[in-house]
Amino acid sequence: MTTTLIRAVLPCVLSLAAQQAAWAAEASERQPAPAPSADVGALFDERSVLTPKGTLIVEPSLQYVHSTTTQVAIEGYTVVPSLLIGLIDLSQIQRDTLTATLAFRYGLTRRMEVELRIPYVYREESVREREVLEGTPTDLVRDSDGHGLGDIEAAIRYQINARGNGPYWVANLRVKSRTGKDQFEVDRQRLFVEDDNGTPQPIGEVFTEQPTGSGFWSVQPSLSWIYPSDPVVLFGSISYLWNIERNVGKGFGKVDPGDAIGFNFGMGFAVNERTSFSLGYDHNILLETKQEEDPGIDAVFERYQIGVLLLGFSQRLSPTTSLNLSAGFGVTEFAPDVQLNLRLPIAF
Repeated sequence: MTTTLIRAVLPCVLSLAAQQAAWAAEASERQPAPAPSADVGALFDERSVLTPKGTLIVEPSLQYVHSTTTQVAIEGYTVVPSLLIGLIDLSQIQRDTLTATLAFRYGLTRRMEVELRIPYVYREESVREREVLEGTPTDLVRDSDGHGLGDIEAAIRYQINARGNGPYWVANLRVKSRTGKDQFEVDRQRLFVEDDNGTPQPIGEVFTEQPTGSGFWSVQPSLSWIYPSDPVVLFGSISYLWNIERNVGKGFGKVDPGDAIGFNFGMGFAVNERTSFSLGYDHNILLETKQEEDPGIDAVFERYQIGVLLLGFSQRLSPTTSLNLSAGFGVTEFAPDVQLNLRLPIAF
């Protein structure tokens, strides 16, 4: 049961991590601040110069995320510390995710804005496995994909202070639903291995269809800041992601995917009045994931470190439209290898 749980819940944990990194990688076109280039610090999603009162911003975006991981599963027992009797399964997993999102932001007051994000997700996974102790040169490849509505998000932001000698401070609150099809709802295939008596023994499960959502409601408060100092802008934020536990049933019982502590920082530089680029770093610490089966057996996973180096570019196409491109590169083991974001915010 533990192996089954790992195969079912771990992709959810990593997708949450990837999503957190993706949130941080999104650039945002903002209303110009007193400094001539406030938008150069907009690598991260915690905005610090809010949408003007009565203004609607419609933002279509496209995001691509690629990640590769290697897993070793051991099914057996040891006779002496250097000798293993059983099965060693080596898996290489490649995941590609393409997300098209339509976002709406509206300025309620001079210091407050609301946002709604509606994503459509296409995800593809390829698993290449080899049973190490079987002595076969043949690899087993399993491919699966899935597409559909993702997890819809809503956010509200409030600018705490007006510009003085210090930075702008903005309080943010984001809520993520579970409208996407999660990993507990998709089709899965059980894996078996024969023991010495030729009796099939279950060793886990693999997805035959990929999920488009995380499967859990999430609430994320955060505090961000931006300090314009022409032509450079310094910026950063801290956040806490609360993933609400859920009684899944289906043999899993109550599952808590673990919360996440995040921080980021960076700097932006204005090339001219229309062009700017940014450099930043985003880090998230995913805390322990817990699962309580119906008989009361607990499974606890270790925390994960998700670090992403971010590069951003922004070009103002017109007074109401901008083109933003950002790239993220994973610097820790569980971070996505690469992620690309293309956005086109249009103000009305």
